[in-house]
Parts: sequence; C-alpha cells; structure tokens
Amino acid sequence: MSLFERYLTLWVALCIVVGIALGHFFPALFHAVGTAELAHVNLPVAALIWLMIIPMLIKVDFAAMAEVRRHWRGIGVTLFINWAIKPFSMALLGWLFVGYLFRPWLPADQIESYIAGLILLAAAPCTAMVFVWSNLSDGEPDFTLTQVALNDTIMLVAFAPIVGLLLGLSAIVVPWPTLLLSVVLYILVPVVLAQLVRRAALAKGGQAGLDRLLARLQPASLLALLATLVLLFGFQGEQIIAQPLIIALLAVPILIQVYFNSGLAYLLNRAAGEDHRIAAPSALIGASNFFELAVAAAISLFGFSSGAALATVVGVLIEVPVMLSVVKIVNASKGWYESGAAVSRRR
Repeated sequence: MSLFERYLTLWVALCIVVGIALGHFFPALFHAVGTAELAHVNLPVAALIWLMIIPMLIKVDFAAMAEVRRHWRGIGVTLFINWAIKPFSMALLGWLFVGYLFRPWLPADQIESYIAGLILLAAAPCTAMVFVWSNLSDGEPDFTLTQVALNDTIMLVAFAPIVGLLLGLSAIVVPWPTLLLSVVLYILVPVVLAQLVRRAALAKGGQAGLDRLLARLQPASLLALLATLVLLFGFQGEQIIAQPLIIALLAVPILIQVYFNSGLAYLLNRAAGEDHRIAAPSALIGASNFFELAVAAAISLFGFSSGAALATVVGVLIEVPVMLSVVKIVNASKGWYESGAAVSRRR
C-alpha cells in the first residue's frame, strides 16, 4: 500500500476542510460546476469519475474468470455476500438507524436521500482497493483477480435492478433513465475503455509495460477522487457546519455492515473448508465497497447537495481504517481458522 493510500482518510479529511472553505468563499464557482450538465450528467464530475475508475479497471483481467472452478467454494460465498446479503443488509440498517433511531438528529428532508446513498454504497463490490487488502492478508492472487472480474461482469446487469428495487422499497422515486445512464457511463464504458487500454499496453510492452502504465495512472486516479470530494464538500459545507454530527451518525450503519458481512463471509468459508488464503480476500471483498461508482451514481441521481452524495462520501472517509482493521482480524485469527474441522479435513 502506497503512502497516499495508507493515509487516504487524512487526505479525505483535508478535502472536507478545503471543500467547505472554498464553498463558503467561492459559491459562484461551485454553482457553475453544478450547472455544467448534459442529459442530467455533470460533465466535470463525469471526467473525474472516469479518471478514478478506468485505472482501477485496467488491472482487471477478465480472462481470469476461467479460474472460477478452482475456487468455487470461495467464489460462491463471496457472490452470496456481495449480491444476496450486502445490499439488503445495508438497506435494513439504513432504515433502522437513519430512518428510525437517528431520525431526530438528522435533517428531515434528507432522511430518504441518506438511505439511498447507503444503498448505492453497498450495491457495488469493491474493484480496486481489494487488491491491496488481499495482498496485506496474504490472499491468493488468482482468486482475488477472478472474483473481481466476475463481480465487475455481474455489476453490468445487477447494479441497476438491485438499486431500483431497494430504492423502490424505501419509497424513493427511482429515476430509471438516469440510473441506467449511470450504469452505462460509470460501469459499461469504463470497463470497455479499460480493457482496450489494457490490451494495447500488453501488446506493446507486456506485463512490464502494463505495470508502468498503471504506476503513471494511479496518482491521477487518486487526485481525481480528492478533487471530486472537494467539489462535494463545497456543496455540502453549510449543512455539515450546521450539523457536524451527521457524518458520525451515517458512519454507524456503514461500520456495522462492514464487520457483519466480512465476518459472515469468513465463517462461511471456514464452514465450507476453504483455505485461509481464499477466506481472507473473500471476507474483504464481501465487506468493501466500490465507493467511486457509488459517489458518481449518487451525484447523477440526486445531485451534489443531496444527502445521498454525502452518505457515499462517508464511506470513502472510513474505508481505509475500517478495512485495515478487518485485515488485522483475519490475519490474527489464522490459527483459529485453520483449526476448524472442515478446513483441517481438507489439508
């Protein structure tokens, strides 16, 4: 993990301060950015999101899906957590905490929007940072790559229906044309472009050439993320200053769902008899979120100043420290994991 990635939470906190200050002193600038739209798509943010997402997707080799059979137990557990448990558990936690327990301390007109943001955050599995978490937990690289490629493929067809279903259950009006446009813009197009760039880089310089390209693109990806956060907090600044408790309250359901889903995936892999090198990345993939996509979709669907956009950004804020804590837990419990009856029989 690079120095920049390790201290991502610090950089996000600085973006909060900078964004709020700039939004206060230069409101006209942020208004101009907010109105630069075409077909309900904010053009500056679209460019930043592509800069964020495409370098991450270049890492993914979709040919790796041929390896599914080698790790079918771990793949099955992770898919179950990612697509059958995580979005629905987050929606339930959102309704419980934001819609009921924390309602007196939150702006009444943003309650549904906060829940929508939490749903968007949980509806897409992590694509890029999970490679970092897997490496830190001595995860099986082939399994991690296979799982990410499979999740990206499923995301193309499952993201919009799951989000639409859960937003509908939350009595939130689903702007289907905008949601489908978000899927095309922020999943389909980046996947296609990333794979074209990947093939060109491999054809020209092999794996070494691809690694050099990724090393050059990674800083641009992180800077695009931070620039997007500055814009978001420029629009959200007044609300945050008025009610700073909002960020802490929104973090509660996110933290619960991370530990719940990672723990469930870890235990299910142990029961299935999977090796720890499979169970560790499975738990981490099951818990982490594709927050870049969530931020983009929230802005497209609900706007810069929405509670949905703020809720997805809270996910960015706590991503690194909470996932590092999960890495520490799975590493520290390796002995206990491998003493399980099912795991022991397969060794």
